[in-house]
Amino acid sequence: MTLLKIVLLTFAALLIAAVALGLWVHSRDRAQTARVWAALEAARAADPPRFDPAMTAGLPEVAQRYFARAIEPGTPLHRSVRLQMEGSFILNGNPMPMTARQILAPPAQGFVWQAEVGSGLMRFGGSDGYHRLGGQEESWTKFWLHGLIPLARIEGTQDHASAAATRVMLEAIWAPASLLPQFGAVWVQTGPDSAEVRFADMQGIEPMQIMLDAEGNPIEVWALRWTDANPDKVHRLQPFGGRMLEMARHQGFLVPSRVELGNMWGTPDYAPFFLATITSAAF
Repeated sequence: MTLLKIVLLTFAALLIAAVALGLWVHSRDRAQTARVWAALEAARAADPPRFDPAMTAGLPEVAQRYFARAIEPGTPLHRSVRLQMEGSFILNGNPMPMTARQILAPPAQGFVWQAEVGSGLMRFGGSDGYHRLGGQEESWTKFWLHGLIPLARIEGTQDHASAAATRVMLEAIWAPASLLPQFGAVWVQTGPDSAEVRFADMQGIEPMQIMLDAEGNPIEVWALRWTDANPDKVHRLQPFGGRMLEMARHQGFLVPSRVELGNMWGTPDYAPFFLATITSAAF
């Protein structure tokens, strides 16, 4: 056997081993996504209480305005929602088509966002997730190019968990029952049309900031988020959020149906990277 043949056979063997390892790791990532999704599904309350406007008595005016618009009387107060969405994910200034599904549980429990982004040779998929159970947290961002090449695999750090916890808190805007005081949300009015919302079971996370229009529709949400999404690549608190552009009603809840979100909200450096239209919301 010539030296060239030995080199080629060695290269082929290494390539096969690398592909096999990639497929194995990718299957483990998918299994984690499925496991946490199923756990959040199982934690969903089967028969929650129904909304009574009296539940908002004593809240600041801005909170009462929000709930009068967001939840119809008699609506079962489910705090978990399954979303389907489509839109654009902007990566390095380039908009890429995106489709995704998500399960969003109460903020202290978690979420899974499973997406396909891009097209052709640049099509990649994966998931973001956060899960807290019994005081233990897990969070991840894992995306693969065509299921073979890892583009991002981040998990198991407190930095990532803190950023993910802020995300699930902000996305409670898609599950209005989670924002009721009966479930631990504390509202403080900060202006004629604005408030901050804290959650009793989410210590160490900066509060959600929410801005409403005159009718009670949320038009902006943001929070200080622990992240390294900055030119210095240093973890620090910086504003993350965006605009609610359209609203739609699903099963008695009025939730955002078109949004834009990004880092450095409210500053000259704000550039939305997530543009989404919600095509389905099931409570």
